[in-house]
Amino acid sequence: MKEQIEEKNTEMGSVITRSEEFVRKNQKAIIIAVCAIVVVIVAIFALKKWYFEPRENRASEEMFAAEQWFAQGEFQKSLEGDDTYRGFDAIIDQYGSTKAGNLAHYYAAVANLRLGNYDQALAHAKKYNGRDTFTRPISTMIQADALIEQGQTKEAASLYEKAAREGDNFITAPTALFRAGMAYVILGQKADALRCFQQVKEKYPESTEWPEIDKYIGLVAE
Repeated sequence: MKEQIEEKNTEMGSVITRSEEFVRKNQKAIIIAVCAIVVVIVAIFALKKWYFEPRENRASEEMFAAEQWFAQGEFQKSLEGDDTYRGFDAIIDQYGSTKAGNLAHYYAAVANLRLGNYDQALAHAKKYNGRDTFTRPISTMIQADALIEQGQTKEAASLYEKAAREGDNFITAPTALFRAGMAYVILGQKADALRCFQQVKEKYPESTEWPEIDKYIGLVAE
């Protein structure tokens, strides 16, 4: 046992010696590498503190006027802005990489949909990177709404069902399922329409679609 311990200690000593020799021979390179890492960390911190955060704040501040116009139903003005304040289009161009710029895509999608600009609505909805359980499925429904208006009903039906999966709540999911059902009615796919309507009836009794859903079930169940 003693011999084994001594052997192990000898091996460890040899490893330590080789490590010290490596450090001695490569000391300059190691110092340069460590300094480079420190510089990168400092640069990242500086960029975040002095570039990204101020841009984020400016974008949020400039969004305020466009959001007010949007809330008042002035959709064209919310997109274009005026001589004093930027609209969503300019905010996206200037601050597209910020959180506010991302949100501007969502507003722009809704505004363009309301204005009948379906290509633009579809493009902005696709670019919006929503992660919550409300705006994400709504942006998917906007894509489907735009496709419906362009006669692409089959693609729209699939997107409505995708939206229902993205936000399993009593606000967006039943609306998405109902619209999917209506899209399937247009396509003449009654079995798929019935499946969607029945999901609304069974899973979302608190939804605004629920009180009349039996009527639609009856229409496609015949």
